[in-house]
Amino acid sequence: MMRKDQKVKYIIEQLEKLYPETLIPLNHNDPFTLLIAVLLSAQCTDQRVNLVTPHLFKLADTPKKMATLTQLEIEKIVRPCGLGPAKSKHILELSKILLVQHNAKVPQSFDELEALPGVGHKTASVVMAQAFGVPAFPVDTHIHRLMIRWNLTSGKNVVQTERDAKKLFPENLWNKLHLQIIFYGREFSPARGHNLSKDFITAEVTKR
Repeated sequence: MMRKDQKVKYIIEQLEKLYPETLIPLNHNDPFTLLIAVLLSAQCTDQRVNLVTPHLFKLADTPKKMATLTQLEIEKIVRPCGLGPAKSKHILELSKILLVQHNAKVPQSFDELEALPGVGHKTASVVMAQAFGVPAFPVDTHIHRLMIRWNLTSGKNVVQTERDAKKLFPENLWNKLHLQIIFYGREFSPARGHNLSKDFITAEVTKR
């Protein structure tokens, strides 16, 4: 069986061959619209979010415009993403906070982002990585699943998985690699109907 450092090298090489370009799957124009899109993506597919956000951003694509809407107006649009009451409440509240506390700008620190309503560590990590280029390793269900399948984490929780991923993979690759792993998980290593003959990375790194 491969050593961990051999696995990491192999995984990086294969993902780079498969996904040399990693476009962010959520459509957005700036840090604010990315933040809203990531918030909406909780327990929702990126495809559905991308169907909803054009309608929302046509009405309001800045904190100032968003703060003029009512929660009900926002909820009517974002309802297809699920958790409509909570997500619309958070979007309205955080827009008002950005106006009052951050000069209508999305803050560029983990602590300030995570202090916003509805923004957890994963959402903050995506925004820091993709909007501001700060090294981060947001762990979603795909990354959590694959890190377990590759025997690179004990998989107790996403916090542990993120910690293990950051120790194993070079920091300068984090922002690209987390997207590459997500893309690979969706295409070759799904949660349901997993087929090891298609999931060639897992087959190779777990081979005895």
